Amino acid sequence: MLETSIEAVEHPQEFERLWRGFMTARVMLGLALLAFQGVVYELGSARDSTLVVFCAAYCVVALGVRLKAGARPLGEAFDAQWILIVGVDILAVAALQVTHGESVNYTPLFALPILMVSVLGSLLLSMACAALVTLMLLLYAGWASTQVPAAAAAHFLQAALTGVGCFSIAFLANQIAIRLTNVEQRAQRNQLAVRLQRQVNELVIESMTDGILVLDQGRTVRAANPAACQMLGMQAASDAESFNLAALAGWQGLVDLVELSFSENSARQADVVIHHAGQGPLRLHARTRLTATPGDGGQTLCVMFLRDQREMEARMRTEKLASMGRMSAAVAHEIRNPLAAIVQANALLDEDIALPRHRQLTQMVRQNAARLGKIVEEVLEVSRVRRRDHVEASDVFVFNELVAKVCADWQEQAKNKQLLRFDLAAVGVSVSFQSEHLRRVLVNLLDNASRYCGVEAGAIEVATACSVTGQAALRVWNGGPPLDQSVQRHLFEPFFSSESRSSGLGLYICRELCEEQGASISYCRSTRKRFDAVVEGNEFRVSLQTERDGSERHLPT
Repeated sequence: MLETSIEAVEHPQEFERLWRGFMTARVMLGLALLAFQGVVYELGSARDSTLVVFCAAYCVVALGVRLKAGARPLGEAFDAQWILIVGVDILAVAALQVTHGESVNYTPLFALPILMVSVLGSLLLSMACAALVTLMLLLYAGWASTQVPAAAAAHFLQAALTGVGCFSIAFLANQIAIRLTNVEQRAQRNQLAVRLQRQVNELVIESMTDGILVLDQGRTVRAANPAACQMLGMQAASDAESFNLAALAGWQGLVDLVELSFSENSARQADVVIHHAGQGPLRLHARTRLTATPGDGGQTLCVMFLRDQREMEARMRTEKLASMGRMSAAVAHEIRNPLAAIVQANALLDEDIALPRHRQLTQMVRQNAARLGKIVEEVLEVSRVRRRDHVEASDVFVFNELVAKVCADWQEQAKNKQLLRFDLAAVGVSVSFQSEHLRRVLVNLLDNASRYCGVEAGAIEVATACSVTGQAALRVWNGGPPLDQSVQRHLFEPFFSSESRSSGLGLYICRELCEEQGASISYCRSTRKRFDAVVEGNEFRVSLQTERDGSERHLPT
């Protein structure tokens, strides 16, 4: 695309306008000569229609070239195009001059073909045309001298001066045309560069994760990128055109920041909370910049940059913990030994304690030691997943059998057998996956679901299915509240969690284990029918490859 645009600059459209202007001038000249010869024919005593027919023929040729010929530059030689355009004019003027002799002077009309070739052609061709016209004038002066010997000097002097004028016109017109062409090409190249730069800027702004708003002093949004539209709850950037920021009370924090920037005529920044209907509050870090006023009649605009504070915190946390990843694994190894000693000592101490109040303390130590041990194992598992150089061989087992067994074990530990309900539709389907890895993935999803769904019967649904494309699906659904958009974008990132008591590694490890076995895990909102009512909830879906060779392994009961 860029090469095509630059090529178009090398052949500017202005040339076509000049070409058609010269062709129109030739037609007008032909009409003027035809009218002049017609008047001479009507008023003259000797009625000779030769010149009238000649001028009519010239007018027809000029009109045909104007209507039919295409605009293209003249070459550097007396080719067919030169003959059809410039040669015809020179011959026509010369013929009229020879015919009328001393009665009418047609030599000024040589300026038109010389100007045409100087503007539409090269300097060499324009000088050649000027030399041709000068030679013809000198030949005519020599012929006129034979007719009137006493005026020979005057004829040759006039021919010489006219020739010098032809050379001067040819050179000056060609230089002016070259300069104007260079200026035009430079201007078009600058316009092309500005257009490309604007397209690049628009592409960069649209792909930025930070929201960008452009507002005037009336708090009207002039432009907004997709990130800002998503933060403000609009569907597309076109919805933000001529939109007043003060339309909703939930955006008052942004309006106050814009007003403060305009009133103090300086850049400002602040943490703002946006309230969307039906959603939780969105914390944003907003900063403003004012554009320079172009003049007395110009208008100052406010450019506002929006950034989701949760994303900032998640990014900072991820960068900080990623840099400490290796050290964390080493620390986790060192923690396990004293942690095991603490657990053992607490167990021995619990055996010798009789008071219930003291047993509550040992129970608190045991629970928190177990939680700390789980965090240590998750940190070590992340280190193992990242260092794994080979993929372990997959097991082939009956899908529904493993899912039912894992769910039964989890229900027994949760001591609530009514919490789960099942829809195991993948009957007779075998999948290829590490059974222990799938067990860990399912238990993690069940633990996450139990945190948000409550304890009522059937609050969590576990479903299996198989598609015609050979994909088996495991779905874990819960009727919990919807997750914020900013949380959804970072669900499967390490060390990201919406709870302070969670390490944020569970879903990340699930994703790594699934990708290692050629599976995938995703999140979406979906609906389920519960107690004759449709309930919307959160669903995690794991897609696995099926095996149809009958070599499945049955789990021990």
